[in-house]
Order: sequence, then structure tokens, then C-alpha cells
Amino acid sequence: MASDERPFWKRVVGGILDFFTAFFGIGYVIAKFTGETTANGFSLNGMSAIVLFAAVIAYFIIGNRTGGTLWQRILRIPPPRR
Repeated sequence: MASDERPFWKRVVGGILDFFTAFFGIGYVIAKFTGETTANGFSLNGMSAIVLFAAVIAYFIIGNRTGGTLWQRILRIPPPRR
């Protein structure tokens, strides 16, 4: 393995953890602002769900452009090369 390669398992685990962190974290914040919280968490519909979808995509784009997402930094995964 060359020194610039990132371990595959770290990229997979980091991506999965980032997705769940972004989805549930951002989703709950959006639900709190829109009044769509439930006893079991949240239930987004219509425009709120679209905003969540866009926010999760933005999380990954911004994270990868600013040195890594939350879990990439925790797992010490170097950011992708451009």
C-alpha cells in the first residue's frame, strides 16, 4: 500500500457514521424549527425533507472542502485529493 492511500475500511466506516450523524443531527434541528418532532424523534414531510436532503449533501461537500468531515477528522482520514 502506498503512503498516500487511505484504508478502505476507514473510508467506509467514516462515510456511514458521517451520514447517520448528519441525517439525525440536522434532521432533528430542522424538525425542532418546523415543529415536526415526534415522541420517537422526528418525521419530516414535504419541504422540510427536501431541506434535510440538501443539508446532508452540503455537509459532505463543505466537509470535504474544508479539511474533512467530522468522522474523517475523528478517524484521521486524510481529505480527498483534488
